[in-house]
Amino acid sequence: MTDGMGLVSPALVGRAEELQRAVAAVTSPPALVILDGEAGIGKTRLIAELAAQPELAGHRVLVGPCHRIRESFPLGPVIEALRGVRVHLADVPLSAITGALRPLLPELEDVLPPAPEPMGDRVAERHRIFRGIVEVLRSLGPTVLVLEDMHWADQQTADFVGYLLAESLPELAVLLTFRHADVDPGVRALVATPPPGVRRTDVYLEPLDVEQTGAMAASIMELDRVSDEFATYLRERTAGLPFAIEELLALLQARGTLVRRGGRWARRALDELDVPTKIRDSVLERVTQLGGDAGQVVEAAAALQVPVPLTVLAETATATDDGVWVGVEEALTSGLLAENDDIIGFRHPLAAQAVYEAIPAHRRRLLHGRAAAALRTTDPVPLGQVAHHLRYAGRLDEWVVAAERAADQAIALSNDAEAARLLEDVLRNTSPEPETRGRLAVKLGQAAVEALRAPDVVDLLSEILDDDLPGPIRGELRFLLGTILHDAGVDLIRAHRLIVQAIDDLGHRPDMKAWAMVVLGIPMAGDLDPEEHRRWLSEALTVVPEIEDPVFQVFLLGKIAMVQIPMGDPAWRPLAERVERQTGGSPRRRREINAYWSMGSEASYSGHHDIADRLLAAGLDAATGADGERVELRLERSLRSGLLLMRYLRGAWDGLQDDAAELIDDLAGHPRARVNVDTVAACLQLAQGDLDGAHESLSALAAVVDELGAVDLLPIPTSATLRLATARGEHRQALTLIDRFLETVQTKGVLAPAARALPYVTEALVAAGEVDRAASLLDDYTRKLAELDAPVAPAALEHARGHVQLAEGDAAHAAGHFAAAAVLYEPLPCRYEAAQARELAAMSMLAMPDEEHPPNADVLAGEIGRRPDSGGAADGGTDHPGAARGGSTGTSYQAEPGRVLLSALSTYRELGAEWDVGRVTQVARQHGLSIPARYRGGRRGYGSDLSPREREVAELAAVGRSNREIAAELYISVNTVIRHITAALRKLDVRSRAAIAHRLAELDMLERDEPDQN
Repeated sequence: MTDGMGLVSPALVGRAEELQRAVAAVTSPPALVILDGEAGIGKTRLIAELAAQPELAGHRVLVGPCHRIRESFPLGPVIEALRGVRVHLADVPLSAITGALRPLLPELEDVLPPAPEPMGDRVAERHRIFRGIVEVLRSLGPTVLVLEDMHWADQQTADFVGYLLAESLPELAVLLTFRHADVDPGVRALVATPPPGVRRTDVYLEPLDVEQTGAMAASIMELDRVSDEFATYLRERTAGLPFAIEELLALLQARGTLVRRGGRWARRALDELDVPTKIRDSVLERVTQLGGDAGQVVEAAAALQVPVPLTVLAETATATDDGVWVGVEEALTSGLLAENDDIIGFRHPLAAQAVYEAIPAHRRRLLHGRAAAALRTTDPVPLGQVAHHLRYAGRLDEWVVAAERAADQAIALSNDAEAARLLEDVLRNTSPEPETRGRLAVKLGQAAVEALRAPDVVDLLSEILDDDLPGPIRGELRFLLGTILHDAGVDLIRAHRLIVQAIDDLGHRPDMKAWAMVVLGIPMAGDLDPEEHRRWLSEALTVVPEIEDPVFQVFLLGKIAMVQIPMGDPAWRPLAERVERQTGGSPRRRREINAYWSMGSEASYSGHHDIADRLLAAGLDAATGADGERVELRLERSLRSGLLLMRYLRGAWDGLQDDAAELIDDLAGHPRARVNVDTVAACLQLAQGDLDGAHESLSALAAVVDELGAVDLLPIPTSATLRLATARGEHRQALTLIDRFLETVQTKGVLAPAARALPYVTEALVAAGEVDRAASLLDDYTRKLAELDAPVAPAALEHARGHVQLAEGDAAHAAGHFAAAAVLYEPLPCRYEAAQARELAAMSMLAMPDEEHPPNADVLAGEIGRRPDSGGAADGGTDHPGAARGGSTGTSYQAEPGRVLLSALSTYRELGAEWDVGRVTQVARQHGLSIPARYRGGRRGYGSDLSPREREVAELAAVGRSNREIAAELYISVNTVIRHITAALRKLDVRSRAAIAHRLAELDMLERDEPDQN
């Protein structure tokens, strides 16, 4: 939120313990509280929060700040604190001594006694003023006197504090804030040993850590959370100072780096930032107070930017040999620099930047040159720092060499973002000879791909590709640029051409050659025969054995399988088995984890749910690492998004909406993974009955899916969009969407996942009156899917065929098709679709003549009888009143529509699909079916009972699992674990995890002893 000048945090972050200590202290007078911390740490904010606490409801909190530029009158902060007490003194009898305050507090003249006669003694006059202030404070009742920034206090204020503490007023607490390093030693001595009876409490504010910094930024930007990357970025540049965080976010907003998009904040590229003015002025003022040698040391530290060994700082500074040590000591004493085990640097990066910007340009170049020389003598040599200093020393040829060495080291350490930054800087700002330039461009392309910065360098790589490059370098650069364009989904024709051209120059790199063939096997340009893609995949498999790295082999096999799965090519199964065999079912390296992600996500889209679950779970275990420690953060989030979508597809919806909301912000900057979560969120909106919200979300999602070219995912949101359009009678929009969808999946040849949408395409077509087209479409897809590995297809075709039969007036056969679909959906599992098929089967049976029996009715009846969620007669069986059509209870078949419909209702309720619950409930009542009063399952039906997910989390907590361990095992966030444990403690009426196990055991015993109500 904004305050007109900058961004401020609505919530106090990371200070709960300190706030509680301060509250406890000031509510137990007489008390002295010292609130200590550096500039910008949040002392003033803590005081504001303190005053608002309910424990202080009966207290007066008077606040008076000291100022750097003091006013001419004495006791400035004390007088300022008292200016607002007039209303409290109106009916209070004051002693004559308080009249001495009239000259200082003209605002209180009408409530103060007359001013006493002058005493002619300055010391006595001052003492009388002190006594008058104490009397006013005594008359106010429970009071907290806050004097801020005592490091700027005048001497009389310091003297008064000593006097006031000695009085030990029984209802007064004194709270002083200051920066310990800057406060006058006399003030420190004054408060060090308060008088007997006055309890002293010290509250020291530490800088916020990364998590707290992120929480504060989220509060400022009115979000639930920000990404870990953004939180880390803020923490590094503000040192965790709340004031600096607010200033930096305000600066980002003013520059347009933070902008509002769709009611939420978005972040553009993060460039170098100026130091907020308030911080810069404060730092530079302190520097001007230093001696000459100390100033030169501070300038050297500013040029160095990061903490360095003392010897490096000394060699960089331009002070004399003797003077440098004196300067170091003075700089440390001033508090501008800090020392930690012989490592010296600025306490805050923003302070370093403030000093650096004030150094004249010619001296900066000199300091950078000296810094590079000094750093080269260290072991190990900090290559990135050396490169930085050579650049700003103007020694560009040396910079190119040093930057490449630093980039190589960064790549070896998996710091691809830093490597990309180094190489891009060099290539944009120097002109080495073509071979060197091409070699650096290849390294840049590889690093940029890994760091998700590839689109940023397309223009640069394209420019370098026009140079006269050696064949092998040209081939690698063409391939990299082609894959970058392909992954970005832009200029796909050019991407295809570049990759084809690259293959002839990649004989020296079988790994890259095979990878190029895999990319060509992915449908991208839209004008190639699917057989062309299959040919490239086959050729890639012939090159894979030439690759020496077994990890990269696994990576490529995973990619090949990934492409084959949506094509319905059964050849993917042996490849997946080979990947699992080569990795022992537990991937360890990043590329192995990537292979599991690639195959698992595609398997989920195409309906291979069990395999997808296994692959994604194994990948997440590896990406998370031991004890829940995140090893591969980007992949970990992607895998979580895949498992979240799996929960939706399988009908495991408990807590799904909350988990999706938490994961969405983590996936900022990861659009291909986030689209899974956005899909889940939008589909849940529809199922839960938020039709307008679902329409908005699905419309926005369609644009994202189209931009990403996520054709494999497309059937899932398309199905939801068609359901909504059909329900609203928006037939023209539905037909337009169908045409676009069918053309896309046909062109890309991804028929296996497309099978999911067939029931909803068919339903929309028949609702629009195009029954013949629907029938023809199904005949066509029945032939196309017959030979494909598409698990959802049999159920989806039966489901779709039911709509056609119903539209043709054949309710009996429609019921049979829907019944068969329900049975086929269940083992996949596709619980939501199975419930929809049951609902439609029941509706079809209710539309039939009494004597007619649907094909497959007996199959469905048997399935319903075995389903635990049907609940027997209590949930709509033959004994249930009104279950039979026409009021008859004669045959089991006559009762079947009621049982089937109420079984669908039971599943909808368990899922929390309120839109479907409302529709089925209305139909059931229209047909005289009694709806079970007891709500079995569902988000709003658990009441004081544990939900299945809460029970699962509670059981793990009861056996001693940590929050992190539970999160890793259940593939949910730590915050979700905390929420479920909190709910479990409340519902079980226990106060500790240790008590959970005992309480669960009691509940289990009660359930076993409870007589069967059926």
